[in-house]
Amino acid sequence: MSDQIRMQNPIVEIDGDEMTRVLWALVKEKLILPSVDLKTEYYDLGLLNRDATGDEVTAESARAIARLGVGVKCATITSNAARKTEYNLTALYPSPNGTIRAILDGTVFRKPIGVSCIKPSVVTWKAPIVIGRHAYGDVYKSAEMAIPGPGTVALVYTDKQGRETRMTVADMPGPGVVQGMHNLDASIRSFARSCFLYGLDENVPVWFATKDTISKTYDGRFKEIFNHIYETEFKEHYQAAGLTFFYTLIDDAVARVVKGEGGFLWACKNYDGDVMSDMIASASGSLAMMTSVLVSPSGAVEFEAAHGTVQQHYYRWQQGKKTSTNPVALIFAWSGALAKRAELDNLPKLASFAKRLEQATLQTIESGNMTADLARLANPAPARALDSWEFVEAIVTRLP
Repeated sequence: MSDQIRMQNPIVEIDGDEMTRVLWALVKEKLILPSVDLKTEYYDLGLLNRDATGDEVTAESARAIARLGVGVKCATITSNAARKTEYNLTALYPSPNGTIRAILDGTVFRKPIGVSCIKPSVVTWKAPIVIGRHAYGDVYKSAEMAIPGPGTVALVYTDKQGRETRMTVADMPGPGVVQGMHNLDASIRSFARSCFLYGLDENVPVWFATKDTISKTYDGRFKEIFNHIYETEFKEHYQAAGLTFFYTLIDDAVARVVKGEGGFLWACKNYDGDVMSDMIASASGSLAMMTSVLVSPSGAVEFEAAHGTVQQHYYRWQQGKKTSTNPVALIFAWSGALAKRAELDNLPKLASFAKRLEQATLQTIESGNMTADLARLANPAPARALDSWEFVEAIVTRLP
C-alpha cells in the first residue's frame, strides 16, 4: 500500500508457541500490517523448530538482535519432561529467554500497563513498580545432578595452572539432587549500571534486594558490586536528581512493597525477578498487562510479553473454540519495538504510529471493551467480555 509507513531497517521478529503464537499472527495482520510496510528478520522459536535445529535458532535470534539493535519476541515454551512427551522432542533445552539474555548480557525491565478502570489490588500503590531483573546465570544456567545413593558432593574450582580448590557441598546419606549455580562479576556490574541508568532516565529511586545474610558469598557479591557501582559512578547523579538507592533483604523488600506507594525500580536477581514480576503484574491487574524489555549493555533491545504461552487457552482453541485471551502485552511488545526502531532510524511517522497503537489499545479497554481477565476486575464492569478477535477488531476501529 502506498500510504503505509516505510521502515529503513528491519527488526528481529521471534515467533513463539501456543496461544500467544496464534495471537501474534492476529496482532500483525490486523494492527500492524495495514499501516506499516513491516520489515523483519524472522526466527521461529516454536518448540518443534528449536528441537529440529538443536536450539541453534535461539542463539541465532539473539545474535541477530545484537546485530540489528531491536527485537520483538513472542512467548515460548520452556521444555520439561511433560513437554518432551507431548511434542516428541529429541532433547530438553533451556529457557529460550534465558539463552537470549545470556548472549545479550542484558537486564530485563518489567512494568505494569495501567488503565483507569482497573485499580491495583494493593490499595496503597499510587505509581507503577518496575522490576529490573538480572538476565544472566543463577538457576537459569545451573548444572544439576540426581544423586543415586550415599556419597559426597563437592564444588571444585581448577585454575588455569591446574591448581584445585575443593569444598564439600554435602555428605549425602542417600539419594537426592544437587544443583550448581554461577554468575559473573562483569554481568553483575552491567546489571547494576543498567538499573542505575534506568532509575535516572525514569526519575525513580532504585531498590536492590537479595539474601546476603544466608548466602554470604554468592548474594554478598551482588550487594558488594551494587554498592561499589553506586558509590563510585552514580551517587552524585542520584543526589543531584533527588533520588535514592536503597538496599534491603529480599523478604524485607516484599513486606515493604505491599505496604508502600510504588513508584520505584526494584532490582532483583534472575529468579527473584521472575517471581516478583509476576506478583507485581497480577496485583496490578493481569499478567497480560505488563511490558518486558531486555536491555543489553551494547544498546540492543528486545521487547516481549511478560507472560507465558497460555497453554490451556491454546488447547481450547485447538478444539475450535474462541478464547478471551488478553493480547495487550503482545501489542505493547510490537509497539515498543517499532518505537525503538523509529528512534534509531529517525522515523517520526513510525514513532507516532506506535504511540497511537498503544493509545487505541488503552482507550478500547477504558471504553468498556476488554477480555475476560480484565472484565472480572474492571469498575464499572463491562456488559460482557470480548473474545480476543473481537477485542482486536475494537482496537482497529479506534486506530486513526
